Amino acid sequence: MGARVLLAGSGGREHATAWKLLQSSHVERVFVAPGNGGTSLIATNLPHKSTDIDGIVAAAVANKIDFYLSSSDDPQPLGLVDRLQAEGILCYGPSAAAARIEASKAWAKAFMARHHIPTAAGESFSTLSAAQAHIESLPEGKLWVKASGLAAGKGAVGCETREEALEAARDMLIDHQFGTASETIVIERDMEGWETSAHAFCDGNTAVLWPFSTDYKRALDGGQGLNTGGMGAYSPSAGVSAELGESIQRIVVDPVLKGMAAEGHPYNGTLYPGIMMTGEGPKILEYNARSGDPETQVLLPRLESDLFEVATAAARGELHTVDIRWSPRPAVGVVIASRGYPESFETGFPIHGLDAVDDGVLVFHMGTRAQDGGFVTSGGRVCTVVATGETMTEARERAYDNARRITFENAYYRTDIALEAV
Repeated sequence: MGARVLLAGSGGREHATAWKLLQSSHVERVFVAPGNGGTSLIATNLPHKSTDIDGIVAAAVANKIDFYLSSSDDPQPLGLVDRLQAEGILCYGPSAAAARIEASKAWAKAFMARHHIPTAAGESFSTLSAAQAHIESLPEGKLWVKASGLAAGKGAVGCETREEALEAARDMLIDHQFGTASETIVIERDMEGWETSAHAFCDGNTAVLWPFSTDYKRALDGGQGLNTGGMGAYSPSAGVSAELGESIQRIVVDPVLKGMAAEGHPYNGTLYPGIMMTGEGPKILEYNARSGDPETQVLLPRLESDLFEVATAAARGELHTVDIRWSPRPAVGVVIASRGYPESFETGFPIHGLDAVDDGVLVFHMGTRAQDGGFVTSGGRVCTVVATGETMTEARERAYDNARRITFENAYYRTDIALEAV
């Protein structure tokens, strides 16, 4: 009998992770809480939101889960890994203490200072008067006002002037724009450079980098519009050499494992640093205590090794015992969204063309649900269309050619994903 594996989340990342796990001969069945329309085709969806820790733990015990692989941001800070481990379930994912590196930007900022990890100059505030005094003390220049807690990838506001920064601080601290996530805010100076995303398998002592990827946070072409959870991605990143990758591991990945272990909460799970490549070298934008969405959707199709074998070895502290191989073929993912996202948008529209994509092209569901033998939209980001190719140009052309075949009312997507790489 193979393993029964649990995931928690409802995005394209969970669909892609379930898809990859089911390629393993060691996996019998995958359960996803709560999942989406796409995961319902290949796995068993559970009726529990990813924040319903009591419900997920009870379902894990009832369904005789052998292994939990963390992928989304909410469950770990709420203690899901700690609770599942107490039930004797093997887990690949950080404890609640270790997950603070994502769940609290204020805590992460202090952690980086303690362990000399380069990042933007910034300070944390819980009152508007203190935030205002700090903003007014700074020279003119772009600032970032960030909700300290989890805000679904939308809690960072870029501000060109002090007035805009004050308004953003007021929105978060007084008007509770992001609920409890913005009870504390971080105000940072802007960094100049170009962005890339790193991912690493971590087992508490060892970190092994994935290939690099680049995602597109803004809603509209050319980096315009509001911040989103991500409108597309490609891998490998343009401009990240092997030498640069080694420096990123040395400067922003390995110190996390050393620091976490030294402070008594070793980091096990996927670590995902967002990085700004500056003239002074790599600096941290933020750390995420799980894999990215949509980065996961373009990275896992490039993974040639057995994801279950890699993750279970890491969970046991034995990452050094597995061989991790990646395909050299580039991958491009285009997110198709509901018009109006990330603000107000309508859902419930039938989705057409999901079965019209070419062989080898993948469609990972995000905001979908099954209805009347088909699927309808149920979220802002609806699906990610992923294609690989011999070249980045081929992968990009295939991804867009197939994305055009998937239609629903008010659908839209960016047209410049991976353009910089071709």
